[in-house]
Amino acid sequence: MSGTSEKSTPAADLDRSAVTESDIDSTESGALVHRPAAYRSVFAAAPLAMAVVDGEGRIVDANDALDALLGGGSAGLAGRVAAELLDLANDARTWHAYREVLRGRQAKLRCTRRLKQPDGRSLWAQVTVSPLDEATPGVLLSVADVSAHRDLQARLRHLQMHDPVTRLPNRTLFFERVSAALEAEAYEQSGSGRIGLCYLDLDGFKAVNDTLGHRVGDRLLAAVAERLTECAEDAGRTRPSVPLVARLGGDEFALLVEDSTGTEQLADLAESVLKALQAPFDLAGHRLNVSASIGVVERHAAGTTATGLMQAADTTLYWAKVDGKDRWTLFDPERNAHLMTRQALASTLRPAIEGGEFRLDYQPLVGMSDGRLRGVEALVRWDHPRFGLLSPNRFVALAEEDGSIVPLGRWVLATACRQARRWQLDNPDDPPLFVSVNVAVRQVWDSDLVADVAEILAETGLAPHLLQLELTESAVMGSAGRPLQALQALSDMGVGIAIDDFGTGYSNLAYLSRLPVSVLKLDGSFVRGFQYEGAGAPPNPADQVVVEAMIDLAHRLGLTVTAECVETSAQATRLRSIGCDTGQGWLYSRPVSPDRISELLGTESGTETYAVGNP
Repeated sequence: MSGTSEKSTPAADLDRSAVTESDIDSTESGALVHRPAAYRSVFAAAPLAMAVVDGEGRIVDANDALDALLGGGSAGLAGRVAAELLDLANDARTWHAYREVLRGRQAKLRCTRRLKQPDGRSLWAQVTVSPLDEATPGVLLSVADVSAHRDLQARLRHLQMHDPVTRLPNRTLFFERVSAALEAEAYEQSGSGRIGLCYLDLDGFKAVNDTLGHRVGDRLLAAVAERLTECAEDAGRTRPSVPLVARLGGDEFALLVEDSTGTEQLADLAESVLKALQAPFDLAGHRLNVSASIGVVERHAAGTTATGLMQAADTTLYWAKVDGKDRWTLFDPERNAHLMTRQALASTLRPAIEGGEFRLDYQPLVGMSDGRLRGVEALVRWDHPRFGLLSPNRFVALAEEDGSIVPLGRWVLATACRQARRWQLDNPDDPPLFVSVNVAVRQVWDSDLVADVAEILAETGLAPHLLQLELTESAVMGSAGRPLQALQALSDMGVGIAIDDFGTGYSNLAYLSRLPVSVLKLDGSFVRGFQYEGAGAPPNPADQVVVEAMIDLAHRLGLTVTAECVETSAQATRLRSIGCDTGQGWLYSRPVSPDRISELLGTESGTETYAVGNP
């Protein structure tokens, strides 16, 4: 009889011995001498396998039940070393605890052992070792066959760890395997020290459940599981191990490659899965076509956690969905870093507004005819404590998504109006500058923009005609109901309304005549076409025709035109020649601080504006 160990569990409590002082005496030699007492018949007839072991660990006596359990004669067990028969020395923890009980230093030992019988079969046995009593040396050893209990436990664990619909490992077992694969001992012994994961869900599975019912949906999941298992088995034929296929819940599945050889292996596996799912499924009289989106992650096991691996896989699966579905996408650290940065910005936007982390720069708007400063556009910046100075394209879209654009827009509006009024008071002899402020369409819907503007103008003392609100063409065109009413009320108040990036959206010129708009700002893509492509090379004549037509139409409608992105004097000259009213761009100035605008207002020559942002 030989055995292997499971985990030993020494116990601290002492059960009363089944053998008493009146039954066994100790001789001078230390051997146990049995009296012809009643205990002998009880000991022999007991269904529990038992043996008396002396202080040296040798069996003194054993009953027939132990004989049957171990498959040998009870007479042959006497004098044998109990630890060898029951595999108690297989692991250091059990061996130490057993010797402590023999020496009377520990109250009890209970452990489970897998014992191999002479005929080759094996059984699970629970071994208990307890001292006889204080006056009698030696211990009582009992052995219980717990194989049936272990088998029941194994069946229950299988049910607990497997999905009843697909019979695949479930989320619990999957995470156990991932965690085990990421332990240092596991990957240090493997051939590559890498791990890979294909995380997928079915595209449009909800529609199957909703239209055909959960019964058909379950059959589809089971059929998908079979194909995924076939893909894993095919992949394992040329690899050391077969990928683990698991159902994580709903229509989500995972294929775990515990000893990955690189991204190529994972890519091949993902491709095979997509190909396998392309064939239609014939289920319960229904012919179904499904596809899958797959997120693929492959990396070194060292330094990776199960949570981190799944987060990366989940993110990559989302990318595959966004990119069009029915495809696999490989995890991209740079794309993920951008996403994490975006999330970090989104989560701190509102506190940043309250904490005063934003500031305004101002870009001059210059008259094309005389080069004098007419106004400025307020441009918000986020002075982020971690990411540094951020331009609007990094956070405005986030602010519009979560609604924080409303308090941010109100702050920008109040700050810009207050600054414009300060310039006016500091330079009473100069024509006052107007200030242009960008407004998001959500500010019109989610707040009372008209009331906010009226309150801010009253508070700052800025005249309404010195405030210009810019909305994008896509936000303005087609406006009706509340947005149109708000624009009309602002226009009636005397506030200027400008359409930003004109020419890139709907360009519904007929509708334009019915909007309370006073300014068109030509998108920079038109102006860039005015610059020479090479030395002496003429610009594209079509650009000039289009821009000239838009300026002429705007003037006929009583609107003024501002050209954005003016970067060269040649562009400025051509825009001036076709009647453009104002220009904005790096030729005149980059966005600058309020103090720089104040310096410009203190000069007498308007031509100095050409250098205001380029010291």
